[in-house]
Amino acid sequence: MNRSTSPCTGFDPTISSRRELLSRFGYGIGSIALSQLLAQESAQALSPGVIARPHSTPKAKRIIFLLQSGAPSQMDLYDYKPLLNELNGQELPDSVRQGQRLTGMSANQSSLPLVGSPFQFQQQGDSGLWMSELLPHTAKIADELCVIKSMYTEAINHGPGVTFLQTGSQFPGRPSMGSWAWYGLGSENEDLPAFVVMVSNERGGQPLGAHLWGSGFLPGRYDGVELRRDKDAVLYLNNPPGVSRSSRRKSLDRIQELHQLQLEATGDPAIENRIAQYEMAYRMQSSIPDVTDISGETPETLALYGDEVNTPGSYSANCLRARRLAERGVRFIQLYQPGWDHHGGLPGGLRRQCQMTDQATAGLITDLKNRGMLDDTLVIWGGEFGRTSYSQGKIENGNFGRDHHPRCFTLWMAGGGSKPGHHHGQTDDFSYNITEGGVHIHDLHATILHLMGIDHERLTYRYQGRDFRLTDVHGQLVKELVA
Repeated sequence: MNRSTSPCTGFDPTISSRRELLSRFGYGIGSIALSQLLAQESAQALSPGVIARPHSTPKAKRIIFLLQSGAPSQMDLYDYKPLLNELNGQELPDSVRQGQRLTGMSANQSSLPLVGSPFQFQQQGDSGLWMSELLPHTAKIADELCVIKSMYTEAINHGPGVTFLQTGSQFPGRPSMGSWAWYGLGSENEDLPAFVVMVSNERGGQPLGAHLWGSGFLPGRYDGVELRRDKDAVLYLNNPPGVSRSSRRKSLDRIQELHQLQLEATGDPAIENRIAQYEMAYRMQSSIPDVTDISGETPETLALYGDEVNTPGSYSANCLRARRLAERGVRFIQLYQPGWDHHGGLPGGLRRQCQMTDQATAGLITDLKNRGMLDDTLVIWGGEFGRTSYSQGKIENGNFGRDHHPRCFTLWMAGGGSKPGHHHGQTDDFSYNITEGGVHIHDLHATILHLMGIDHERLTYRYQGRDFRLTDVHGQLVKELVA
């Protein structure tokens, strides 16, 4: 027995990977399998973008997704339902509920009292979009919005809901939308990642884990990079004390030489991937401070985003960062704003959320338009599902909450080839069921990819013997949303 192998298993500890194992296995038979594996991984992992030419003419070069985590109440913001005010306190009719499931938080209530919106609504812009008084700044850009009032999802709780919206699956482990966009189209800036994530510093709300912007089974190079609010905007990017930039460059050069030797010996594409990540991190030491430094912005621009624009980690500051990333060629920019989960105290909680986000959201759209960027930048605003038209718990002194509702909710897009001033779909008088033009999460993903020039059925990645895609085996392009 070879001394280098385990006496129990025959395993050689000097074999460090499955590729080396294959290369030694079966007198070279394994090398045939290895060559096929490497050919597949080279095509999928090392290409700057697997789509050499877009499937159709792209309308959007980049996406900014303003995800309002916790699920904003549609009938208190965009889906105006005056009948709910007339029926305030009355029971939700069985003919409306139709036996649909409820969450565990309200399923055991003895009563499901309808509750109307305490906020005033007005029609805004030439499009006549009904909007709540809580959105005075967004009201000014009403004619830029393509509003979908008939979104629906299969998820009824936050974790699966946000995961589904981000990855096309309720279960963690699938690639995020941003990772699919980077994988399919590549990057326009070699000094910045093509997929950047920012989480507002709003306390509370549902946990937002890195799986939401992870690359799943795609190569790790397509992970979203989180841009944080402190001096270390990207973790482990800055040099440690006592290490100069020139010293870091020398150490990277030596590491790359070792990696090149290993690459020549094994042909492993993951090594070349690792080299690229080291080099990207080095270049980001200069590019990230440039993105986060807003000292060159004019007072007029800063005023668009509101008083908190100079507060690191605020939603306002992140919206401005998003614009700066977009103009530097970042492909997919993901913002998360927690705090929309109003099971109780909705009137006050919703007002506070809108005060934090309304001006910055409208300011971002206005800023992009002023710079001529809105035409090819797709901005998306929305949460993972909607809220119920009945109160969770009792209605007491005008105070109430709303439970989760996956059957219908509102989401809007602006720019990037979406149809401005358009209202798509209808819900019933209770904002409980869709009556016209339903748009599933998979349909939304198919439409977003189409606006970027991608046929959602043709952007695939082979994993465990199956071709996967963002829309799984579902999804239809919603042509009415496209300008």
